[in-house]
Amino acid sequence: MPDDATDAQAYPGPRLVFWETTAACNLECVHCRRLDVAHELCRSDMTTEQAARMIDQIAAFASPILVFSGGEPLMRPDVFDLAVRARDGGLITALATNGTMIDAAMADRIAAAGFHRVSVSLDGADAATHDAFRKLPGSFDLALSGLVHLQAAGVPTQVNCTIARHNDEQIPDVLAVAQRVGAVAAHFFLLVPVGCGEQIAEDQMLTPEQTEERLTQLHHLSESSALQIKATCAPHYYRIVRQHGGGDRRKARHPGGAPGGHPMHAMTKGCLAGTGVCFVSHKGEVFPCGYLPVNAGNVLEQDFRRIWQSSEVFERLRDADLLTGKCGRCQFKGVCGGCRARAFYEHGDYLAEEPFCIYQPSEGPD
Repeated sequence: MPDDATDAQAYPGPRLVFWETTAACNLECVHCRRLDVAHELCRSDMTTEQAARMIDQIAAFASPILVFSGGEPLMRPDVFDLAVRARDGGLITALATNGTMIDAAMADRIAAAGFHRVSVSLDGADAATHDAFRKLPGSFDLALSGLVHLQAAGVPTQVNCTIARHNDEQIPDVLAVAQRVGAVAAHFFLLVPVGCGEQIAEDQMLTPEQTEERLTQLHHLSESSALQIKATCAPHYYRIVRQHGGGDRRKARHPGGAPGGHPMHAMTKGCLAGTGVCFVSHKGEVFPCGYLPVNAGNVLEQDFRRIWQSSEVFERLRDADLLTGKCGRCQFKGVCGGCRARAFYEHGDYLAEEPFCIYQPSEGPD
């Protein structure tokens, strides 16, 4: 096999690598693992040495944003040492947290570790909505307090919100909260029914028609908001933008997408699973994204670069001609691609059509 570092045909490195630093968490969110399960799973978290080796492998061949996620990453004792290692290796780092553990001292440690941005999850615009979903009274106020402490420490922040039936009317209100606490961005996620999310899909998933309405609403809000707004796990958002005659106007208002001019999360294509992003589990497994449970390899057994460059799963995801159903014949597949995780959930095939998109492409050739 050719050396990937010198192979002119090598596939470009990932833009984003999400690392599940630990399965441990201090919350019991209804769309995630239960706490007792997480306690059991975290025994198989990668060791410090294993994690350091993975970070070095990523930095040796690519320059992605490395997102420290979880579980709750702040429950991992060596998280700051590993963040510094990634920073010193030339990687841009971000932290995805529920925010409840961040006081002034913790915010200072996060700043000192060099995280370029910290995202805090809000699953509603008020305590009643958020706390019911997070199953911890007071978690909304703790998350807001964490955001305020981060701003005081000079760390750029981002609000993440999973849109589901319990909060789908609150999008403008969540944006208002994000602006009030000084966030620079708000990312809205559509619920993907995998893992424990599958158990609540019937009660919480929006219909395809509701999904279209909310994504159109997000597009209109993005035209006037001072925040950087992004729809995540919602690739057909980019089809909606094109249909409304819009481009990526956020670039004009937010040069580089993040402080320092780095294009933090400034992506203008839909599903990037296995093409621009990947997910590394707490056990070292590599998946196309955190919601698509199709194993592409394991960093404890293979070099990260070899997995990214040579995995059959990734190679198939990178060939849009393999998409089937209406995604395969859609003229927007180059900017959308459909959510491969929802396709897998609905059809058992990650190359099948996106089930939560109402657009009907023509029957003719692309």
